Amino acid sequence: MDTSRRLVAATKPSFRELFTPKLITVLREGYGLGDFRADMIAGLTVAIVALPLSTAIAIASGVTPDRGLYAAVVGGFLVSLLGGSRFQIGGPAGAFIVLVMLSVQRHGIDGVLLATFLAGIMLVIAGFLQIGTYVKFIPYPVTVGFTAGIAVIIFASQLKDLLGIDLAHEPGPFIPKLEALAQALPTMNVYALGIAVTAIVLIVGLKKLRPNWPGLLIAVAVTAALVWGFSLPVATIGTKFGGIPESFPLPSWPVFSVSKVIEVLPDAIAFALLGAIESLLSAVVADGMTGRRHRSNCELVAQGFANMGSALFGGICVTGAIARTATNIRTGARSPIAGMLHSVFLLVFMLVAAPLASYIPLATLAAVLAIVAWNMAEKHEFATLVRSSRGDAVVVLATFLLTVFRDLTEGIVVGFALGAVLFIHRMSEVTGVEAYSGLAQEDRADESGKRRGTAADLSLVTDPDVVVYRITGAFFFGAAATVSSVLNNIADRHKVFVVDFAAVPLLDSTAANAIYRVALSAQRKHIKLIITGASPTVRRALLTHGVKPPLAHYRADIASAVDEIKGKTPAPQEATAPQPASA
Repeated sequence: MDTSRRLVAATKPSFRELFTPKLITVLREGYGLGDFRADMIAGLTVAIVALPLSTAIAIASGVTPDRGLYAAVVGGFLVSLLGGSRFQIGGPAGAFIVLVMLSVQRHGIDGVLLATFLAGIMLVIAGFLQIGTYVKFIPYPVTVGFTAGIAVIIFASQLKDLLGIDLAHEPGPFIPKLEALAQALPTMNVYALGIAVTAIVLIVGLKKLRPNWPGLLIAVAVTAALVWGFSLPVATIGTKFGGIPESFPLPSWPVFSVSKVIEVLPDAIAFALLGAIESLLSAVVADGMTGRRHRSNCELVAQGFANMGSALFGGICVTGAIARTATNIRTGARSPIAGMLHSVFLLVFMLVAAPLASYIPLATLAAVLAIVAWNMAEKHEFATLVRSSRGDAVVVLATFLLTVFRDLTEGIVVGFALGAVLFIHRMSEVTGVEAYSGLAQEDRADESGKRRGTAADLSLVTDPDVVVYRITGAFFFGAAATVSSVLNNIADRHKVFVVDFAAVPLLDSTAANAIYRVALSAQRKHIKLIITGASPTVRRALLTHGVKPPLAHYRADIASAVDEIKGKTPAPQEATAPQPASA
């Protein structure tokens, strides 16, 4: 085993370390009364923010407001208890509104609960398979594109309550929704619009003037008092849903059958995929704010159990909530206990203040989500990506448009595929081939000063019977066709053909097969092929694909090949089978 492999093995955490919750780590380090006091203040602050958000997200998702609170209480507690981040706050998130709403329309609330439970199982399996490590490979333009698309859909879904429009059936797809809202615009309720504007002014104004005040809760309380005090004809939680239950439900299994599982499986996969992306993105944001490092696979396992627990208690999907996590950090949280306390405080609010929640106007909750959509749109990042390069613009726009006009999952999949193709194209352009030959030196006289060749290279350039090709960069399937077309153009007048791999960090099977075809071509033309500078990994791949003596000969570097060609050193005995990693 070489030095790099030993270093990787030494620094790689054990399986137990990968899945130890951060709560255990914090308690081992020492946890005192001062830490608990700080966590209590942070947990209370986050609970005040989460109360209106959880109910608003649930209503926007097409379910009753208590479903959002159940998710925040149970799911949020389990995320903090079992998670791999010190500061992650779990609960219902705006990103899920579209998926949950469509799932409710297709399968009803029973189908949503079953899909949430199945998504939890998938996340637990993904975590234990350590797939969380690979979620980070989703291109940045894809995350910006689908986040902006979700923001647009969330805002569009709140127009009905923002304007107080009377619409019996609101279509789900974006364009039909806007058409239906435009046709029903004459039914707009000016009182609801006034309440929504008041809530927005309060939230935005307090954020600028008194950033430490709970602007969301104040806006909810003030507008609810206005509706109650002046008996305004505005829809509220009480008039629409009959209020919020004053008790917490007992756990029960979702309605289960094989046919139902097959029916909701696509939704479950979408829940799991988006939940993984959102939770790990939130954990990364928390790391950036605190300088800590989260355990991605442990976090996925926690998110999985949180979704399973939420479904058992009748709650909707759970994931890491970026805004609530950031609030948790800014208010001085020290450990995951802050997130656990946030869930406890939410439960107390729900049991004690449930009658008061009946007076909350739907227009106010719509205003809260409109601000959430505006903040999550990442407008500056979107504009930067559109201007940065044509490839990034295509990826972010394709993801955005497909998310808005087609489907969230389709947007992510297509965006990821486009991002991968763009990366492959860029990497293939980096891979290059330089030729050194004694022929037509006068044509390259002006370039000789630009080359950084060794003395051995220069001596080969003076020999017309020898040609040297130096490959630089990753040699993989994206560049294999270009490189092999150059290498196959071997003139019959050359007697020795040297291919230098010293600047090739990796080589895949497609590239190895391309070198094998080059070796066969050289053998047919009675040209000796020498491969120099190949690392043990590259050499093993070439040998595995048949690039071995007598088709090709391996030397440590170009200088060794030069000495052999000139007869200064005898040809060494070569292995004809793949060498182990330690060779």
